[in-house]
Amino acid sequence: MENIIQVDYLSKSFGKATVLNNINVSFSKGQIHGIVGRNGSGKTLLMKCICGFLKPTEGTVTVSGKVVGKDVEIPEDIGVIIETPGFVTNYSGYKNLKLLASVRGRISREDIEKAMELVNLDPKSRKHVGKYSLGMRQRLGIAQAIMENPKILILDEPMNGLDNDGVKHIRNVLLEMKKQGTTILLASHNREDISVLCDKVYEMDKGIIKEQKA
Repeated sequence: MENIIQVDYLSKSFGKATVLNNINVSFSKGQIHGIVGRNGSGKTLLMKCICGFLKPTEGTVTVSGKVVGKDVEIPEDIGVIIETPGFVTNYSGYKNLKLLASVRGRISREDIEKAMELVNLDPKSRKHVGKYSLGMRQRLGIAQAIMENPKILILDEPMNGLDNDGVKHIRNVLLEMKKQGTTILLASHNREDISVLCDKVYEMDKGIIKEQKA
């Protein structure tokens, strides 16, 4: 199976503290890969290095055959939700996504509306994001990550703030995207998310990653 993300000898240090330690891992195309581990284990930092948001101290990240930080600054065709999404609070959800979509100019109004409807948000609502619940903000963040129909999705705790119905719905959205060939990296504290969704599971502990055997 083709590897779409390849991480080689990756380390990241802040001062004398090494937070990612000589990581070698690859993620196959078209699968959902779970990453589990305690807070501070390095999950989010690894995702930031893969996305090009953080430069490794040593090693390389290759996405779709291109070295991040050398061939491309940010990988192409990637959707991301890492930490709480930042939105303009006095804009509606649709207006926020329209603003973000205008950066690349790849998608239409219909694409934005479809992404919002997919996560059970009303694109015609004029409600400001500042009045959104935590769950609504999270759904808007997921809509932003998927609206350009990326080949790769990097999701750090995407179910935060969602009720049980919302969790089930977003799981179905992710499984449908997998069917369409999307590669998904998912960090979650919820073991049920991991067991329901993931083809492979990796555990991070003190900046080291290893695959869990089924």
